[in-house]
Amino acid sequence: MDIPSYKIALIVGAGEGLSASLARLFAREGIQVALAARKIEKLGALCHETGARAYACNAAEPDNVERLFGLVEREIGAPDLVVYNAGARARGAFIDLAPADVAQSIMVSAFGGFLVAQQAVKRMLPNNHGALLFTGASASVKGYSQSAPFAMGKFALRGLAQSLARELSPQGIHVAHFVIDGGIRSATRNEPPERPDSMLDPDAIAMSYWNVLRQPRSAWTWEMELRPWVERF
Repeated sequence: MDIPSYKIALIVGAGEGLSASLARLFAREGIQVALAARKIEKLGALCHETGARAYACNAAEPDNVERLFGLVEREIGAPDLVVYNAGARARGAFIDLAPADVAQSIMVSAFGGFLVAQQAVKRMLPNNHGALLFTGASASVKGYSQSAPFAMGKFALRGLAQSLARELSPQGIHVAHFVIDGGIRSATRNEPPERPDSMLDPDAIAMSYWNVLRQPRSAWTWEMELRPWVERF
């Protein structure tokens, strides 16, 4: 069996938590890492730890995304592994939602995924090789009360991933969508003592991403749901 290998990873929507766990894992596996976020000041320690480079980018702006891929390609090389981890929320009673906030939520959660994927695929297709990973949420499959904008964006991102998997898998590009069904543990957010393991460990999520990336092409996963063992679904 041929196990895919990757040389350059780009994580869009980088920060602490899952993105940081992915960056550390990829670096340990010998993959060069690029990190993209609107504010890169917060990424200094992670870059120092992993040897990653940070790039400022608003994923919802076409010019920003095109510039990002151009810079990464010139300074590191064309990424053959791209993770879209960006998202935006607008919460509130439906009749009180501001249209501009709703539009922004959808732009970041879904349209940004399209922009990033399009730039990535342009560089992957000539080699018939690459991987696109999209981070979804409970809202990818369940529209919660007073959270319509987030559900709209995440439903759209899931649809994008499913469409791309059908189009691009036969061309050697592995597309996968991850439904993160539960809260992710962080330095500032932990589960209560009476509910141990009720939040997802970001390192454990990263390992699941890695397991999907290592799948032989004769048995690819296009979607994976992850949740704590005590989570109801």
